[in-house]
Amino acid sequence: MIVFKSTQDKILAALQSVAGIVERRHTLPILANVLLRKTGSQLQLTTSDLEIQIRTNAELAGDEGNFATTLGARKLIDILRTMPGDQTVSLENTGGKLILKGGKSRFTLQSMPAEDFPLVQESPSFGPVFSVPQKTLKSLVSQVSFSMAVHDIRYYLNGILFVAEGKQLSLVATDGHRLAFSSSTLDVDVPKQEVILPRKTVLELQRLLSDKDGAIEMQFAANQARFSFDGMEFVTKLVEGKFPDYNRVIPKNHKNIVTLGRVPLLASLQRTAIMTSDKFKGVRLNIEPGTLRVASSNAELEEAVDELDIDYCGDAIEIGFNVTYLIDALQNMSQDMVRIELSDGNSSALVTNPEDSAFKYVVMPMRI
Repeated sequence: MIVFKSTQDKILAALQSVAGIVERRHTLPILANVLLRKTGSQLQLTTSDLEIQIRTNAELAGDEGNFATTLGARKLIDILRTMPGDQTVSLENTGGKLILKGGKSRFTLQSMPAEDFPLVQESPSFGPVFSVPQKTLKSLVSQVSFSMAVHDIRYYLNGILFVAEGKQLSLVATDGHRLAFSSSTLDVDVPKQEVILPRKTVLELQRLLSDKDGAIEMQFAANQARFSFDGMEFVTKLVEGKFPDYNRVIPKNHKNIVTLGRVPLLASLQRTAIMTSDKFKGVRLNIEPGTLRVASSNAELEEAVDELDIDYCGDAIEIGFNVTYLIDALQNMSQDMVRIELSDGNSSALVTNPEDSAFKYVVMPMRI
């Protein structure tokens, strides 16, 4: 039986869409495999790491009939990558052996039984379906994901908070030193739902979402989320725990406001960051009427000072920041101007987009 027969680029695209979550080494060897299930002319590809499951359907020709097996996902991708994009590739099941053919090459592959593949048990009680354009969700995720914690003992910080309420979808991420918030309007009213998506899920969604107008459908349950888009179904476990009250963290009514070009500020920070060390990433900002001065130094007594002309007539403020936190925010914004709101040298700063109030970034000061 020919399981599939198509061009290398089509087969590779289908495999890569589901293989992002597959680890090469796993306590369960079968989780390094992709589940191939043929029903009639339809081929379904499924991968899982026990917490996330991705499934897609592909039209990859071959013989009609019912057949299921699992094959090493990364090995299959590695083989396909060595072949030309327009080459016809087939997978045949002959006498219990699986043979991949492409041009004059043939590979006999080790398989494991499909019935041994551990599928994620899907929740029986998902909430209502709501959708947003893929490019909207991709933009929201990219505006906050850099603020997620990495391996934090407070496990609920290692992910993104999704809040859907009324016609509003808001995403929030924080690592305790900074917080990013972004929101968008939904087409439909939804009852209030709050879930925390794990870090790995967020990174995989970022990889899979496209800039197209096509919609992504979302559903949340008590311990799971389900996303459907581009013929794919993505099911993930959620992080349990109470996310910090982000509304209390976002400062209001800061009286000192600087609005300046995002690109010049980013360039200035990148220049002064060269003189910081790996252990200490601090830069000092001196803001006074007409001038923003950015300075840094290191243990070798080297220093950098950079000045920008600004339209500002508020209080003179000296404040220190981790330069990486500022650079991350500016690199993930796209507009020309950025607004920084400050109270004094000891309070958190609020970075916003003057053209769009839906994005807010809070960064704590550091002692320098």
